[in-house]
Amino acid sequence: MSTEQEREDLVAMLADQRELFRITLRGIDDEQARRSTTVSELTLGGLLHHLISCEQHWTTVIVERDEHAEMDLAKFAGEYVMAADETVAGLLATWDEVAAATAELIRWVDSLDTSIPTPTTPWTPDRIWQSVRYTVLHILREIAHHSGHADIIREALDGANSTHQRAS
Repeated sequence: MSTEQEREDLVAMLADQRELFRITLRGIDDEQARRSTTVSELTLGGLLHHLISCEQHWTTVIVERDEHAEMDLAKFAGEYVMAADETVAGLLATWDEVAAATAELIRWVDSLDTSIPTPTTPWTPDRIWQSVRYTVLHILREIAHHSGHADIIREALDGANSTHQRAS
C-alpha cells in the first residue's frame, strides 16, 4: 500500500467514525444533549465536547513534539461537560473544523512512522514515544469507544440508536 493511500484510508476511517457518532446526535436539542440518562454522568453533549478536546490535544502533540510536555490535569475538570454557553450545533461546527485540520495534518505530516513524545501524566510518569500513526489510531479509538457510550445514552433518552438512524 502506498503512503498516500494509507493516509487517505486513515482520513476516511476517521470521517466514517465521526459520522457514526454524529448520527447518534440527530434530532437532539441542547437540553437533551446535557441530560444524563444512565447511572453514569456522561451525556451526549459531554461526550462530543470530550471528542473535540481529545482530537485537538493529540493533533497538537503530533505537531509540537514537545519532549518536556506534561498533561495539564486542570483541563480535565470540564472535559466531559457541555458548557452552558455551548450548543450541539456549535460543537459540531467546531468538530468539523478540527476534523479538517486533522485530515490536513495526516496528509502533510513528514511520516506516519515518525516517533513523537507524549505528555507525561501521573499514570504514565515516564515519557512514552509513539508513532504518528499510533497517535492517529488513538484518536480513532477514542471516537469509536465513545460512539458506543453515545448509543447507550441515546437509547435511554428516546429509544433511538445509530443503527436504526443510519438507515433513515
